Amino acid sequence: MRAERDHGVSAEILKAEGLRKVFPGVVALDGVDLSLRPGEVHVLLGENGAGKSTLIKILSGAYRPDGGRVSVDGQPVDIRAAGDAQRLGIATIYQEFNLVPQLTVAENLALGRPPRRFGLVDKKRMERQAKALLDRVGVDVDPATPVSRLGIARMQMVEIAKALALDARVLIMDEPTAVLTTGEVAKLFTIVRQLRDEGVSIVFITHHLEEIAEIGDRVTVLRDGRSVTEVPADTPQDELVRLMVGRPIDQQFPRQTTERGEALLKVSGLGRRGVFDDVTFEVRAGEVVGVAGLVGAGRTEVARAVFGADRYDAGEVVVRGNRLAPGDVHAAMEAGLGLVPEDRKGQGLVLGADVAENLGLVTMRAATRAGFVDRAGQRRAAAKVAEQLGIRMTGLDQEVRTLSGGNQQKVVIGKWLVADAGVLILDEPTRGIDVGAKVEIYQLINALTASGHAVLMISSDLPEVLGMSDRILVMARGRLVGELPAAGTTQDDVMALAVTDVEGPRAK
Repeated sequence: MRAERDHGVSAEILKAEGLRKVFPGVVALDGVDLSLRPGEVHVLLGENGAGKSTLIKILSGAYRPDGGRVSVDGQPVDIRAAGDAQRLGIATIYQEFNLVPQLTVAENLALGRPPRRFGLVDKKRMERQAKALLDRVGVDVDPATPVSRLGIARMQMVEIAKALALDARVLIMDEPTAVLTTGEVAKLFTIVRQLRDEGVSIVFITHHLEEIAEIGDRVTVLRDGRSVTEVPADTPQDELVRLMVGRPIDQQFPRQTTERGEALLKVSGLGRRGVFDDVTFEVRAGEVVGVAGLVGAGRTEVARAVFGADRYDAGEVVVRGNRLAPGDVHAAMEAGLGLVPEDRKGQGLVLGADVAENLGLVTMRAATRAGFVDRAGQRRAAAKVAEQLGIRMTGLDQEVRTLSGGNQQKVVIGKWLVADAGVLILDEPTRGIDVGAKVEIYQLINALTASGHAVLMISSDLPEVLGMSDRILVMARGRLVGELPAAGTTQDDVMALAVTDVEGPRAK
């Protein structure tokens, strides 16, 4: 195994034994074990709800376990808060970055412990220290740049630099590649390997199975809050899936094509000054049209404009023969258009509300009479859809924030099923959810198209686009640069179009 390459079978730097954590009505962890050796990448694998997030929150001091113990360098430790974890050399990079957007990169890297001179913050020294950290992770960023101006990939590198500033010996990375392009992933992996070779131990959480053999040394599999097994990182993907979900998955992309009907959505000459230009396509009943392209190609911006969330300067959107007014979400919904946004927590859900309330969000206005909402009718409809989608929950009264990522995504899609949306725009529909939940989402897409719905699916996951689409639209720099049949098309074919050097959107 690669973990033994240079470091031998060293004693564990960190060891968790029999960890247990119980929340009201839910056993999140029930005897979980994890060992971490110096200078290895240890992949933590499991479905949404398997206990991965709870485990890393215990190790980072966000939660206290109800049972079990954690040892560092062979000595039991009591991690009561984030400060305790930091003093032990444990740093965590969450999917939602822990950076202050209004502060500069240097200020973020020195947050809470800025260098001082004569009692004042030594800005020049702070920026020199920041530059050294940024050079170490290979990112060319001016330390004086506000974090709000950085893209996702550079924010990730700043988070890694921040962990190194704390002299982290253990780095926990939660879905670090979820929003990165292929090129950005390659750069991240270079940094991860460099840190591993320097003796840093890394816990790496990912839902992208193809990444495991490339970057990992060992894998611990969690299922239903328990440790299932520990296996080498080169274990075949089919076996990893079986261990993770408890059953074999015959088809990762079970697309079932159906006969296409009339065009339910027509977009003609859509343009927004400086963002996208002359975008024209249609989606027919019974088909899935995939939209591919690099980050920044304009895919999400077009989807939001079509749905009326953002205005556009030129062109038209027609749903079932009805031309929609620009920037009118209500008109789009009335016409039978639905949007599942890429940011499900920020834009697709009310996290403090329960499952029933979230499933009824879209239809609440229609269910209101004389100022009163038909809550009984809403609840019946919610119960029907929740059962149809197999949402795993304690009941309709469970807060959405406590559901796993895959079940949250089902709720976001489910509210449009309650509303009977005929055309559904799915923006990154499976980002951050495990392979088992992905297949359930794909089967739902099949059911939608089989019943005559139309689906426009935007995804940065090329295998997903190829596996679940009937046709593929490719965007680059705000323009639609090509259309490909999914059958017979390769990832290289899509990428050749995605990197097309086209003129950007023209000012109107």
